[in-house]
Amino acid sequence: MKIRNHDINPALLVIDMQNGFVSKGGSYDLMGLNVSRYREVVPHLKRLIAACRTLKIPIFYSQAVREESGIDLLTRSHRILPKSREERIKKRPICIRGSWDAEIVVELKPALEDHIVIKRRDSVFQDTEVEVWLRSLGIDSIIFSGIDTSICVESSLRDAFNHGYDIVLISDATASNNLDHYNSTLDNIRNYYGLVMNLEEFIRNVQVMTH
Repeated sequence: MKIRNHDINPALLVIDMQNGFVSKGGSYDLMGLNVSRYREVVPHLKRLIAACRTLKIPIFYSQAVREESGIDLLTRSHRILPKSREERIKKRPICIRGSWDAEIVVELKPALEDHIVIKRRDSVFQDTEVEVWLRSLGIDSIIFSGIDTSICVESSLRDAFNHGYDIVLISDATASNNLDHYNSTLDNIRNYYGLVMNLEEFIRNVQVMTH
């Protein structure tokens, strides 16, 4: 398929759209964090996923999980953490493996043919099998979406680029609680990593290819 005259064989990556981060009653919501920006992108992601299904583009979901024992907490491997991150870890266990908190939000529920990548750190590429799966499908480009734009999305995107994948970010299918950070990430991608387009532009590209 082509995007802006670039020939690519892409996969869609939907990052961390889980109840703990996005849903009312999830860990972030119960800690008093504003999840409205994350909620706002759910309809866009639903359309993006549907478009990729139509085009037979493989869909990968990342699922950030933690063990109930706390063995994989950042506080066990880091002595120096930003205060906000350390306080969040200590305040409440987030997305414990096997919990409702860790599940992908119901509106974006993966289909049987989709692939779910369990991750323990910000990047989808850190100590996971995702690259084995991508290479087995001949994927050379990744369409990025999900949350948080400036943290897990950007960490994964940078790793993907440095592993040799071409990059497309769907700007209104990703969200950050900090708009300055969100805009900074989009600028970084445009200037250094790949393409940024909104959902309507992506859909237009799709329609051109299918006619």
